[in-house]
Amino acid sequence: MVSLFPNERLHVVDGTFELYRAHYSMRPDGPQKATKGLVASMRALMLDREERVTHLAVAFDNPIRSFRNDLFAAYKSDEGVPPELRSQFDAAEEAVAALGVTVWRMVEFECDDALATAAVKYAPEFAQIRIMSPDKDFGQCLDGERVVMVDRIRKKLIDEKELRERRGVGPESLADLLALTGDTADGIPGLSGFGEKTAATLLGKFIHVEAIPDDVSAWPKLRGADKLAETLKNSRKEVALYKHLATLRTDVPLAETAEDLRAPRSA
Repeated sequence: MVSLFPNERLHVVDGTFELYRAHYSMRPDGPQKATKGLVASMRALMLDREERVTHLAVAFDNPIRSFRNDLFAAYKSDEGVPPELRSQFDAAEEAVAALGVTVWRMVEFECDDALATAAVKYAPEFAQIRIMSPDKDFGQCLDGERVVMVDRIRKKLIDEKELRERRGVGPESLADLLALTGDTADGIPGLSGFGEKTAATLLGKFIHVEAIPDDVSAWPKLRGADKLAETLKNSRKEVALYKHLATLRTDVPLAETAEDLRAPRSA
């Protein structure tokens, strides 16, 4: 298949993260401050000469519930979202769409699932997919230098090599890592005793949590291995659920063609 845009990038943005960032970082500026901050952020991105935005889409969680809440009651939800922020969710989507930018509103799925799907669906069409978010979950999507993450706050690019060096696992094992260690941001508890270094050591050998044997003699040398093995043996059902929750979906029905995602020339 010949790439339609072999010299161009697709930028996909975690709009929920950007909206939250605007809400908590900006000084009080009326009831729509988060939406104003989000729009300013999107304009800045489109005008960024280093990013060279040609194609762009922004995904939102609206509401912050998905199929995962039906699977696990403790999974993250709208509970605790400040009312003044929650009231801006619809307006934020409308404001970004008014800029001429493609908006993906997630209801059954999550914003993260939309971006993960985009990374798979549109990767053959572009020189690079740039996921504009520091969320560690997106490490699952990284593919060499073809699919990367951009942390706009720290002005840092995260590629597959960086992930492996930092986390000790590759994209194929990240959901397994989160299943073992937990993810407080998403309400995933993980298993007692499994820190990131321990989990990465195990996954470095076995790749996936399902492949880690109950027989501790097959494990790499780890402190407290007997107890950890017993915990895992007794928690196989739970850890399978946690992995399912942590795994980003790549089957979100995104209708747009690559050409449909072309960004406006000015904002």
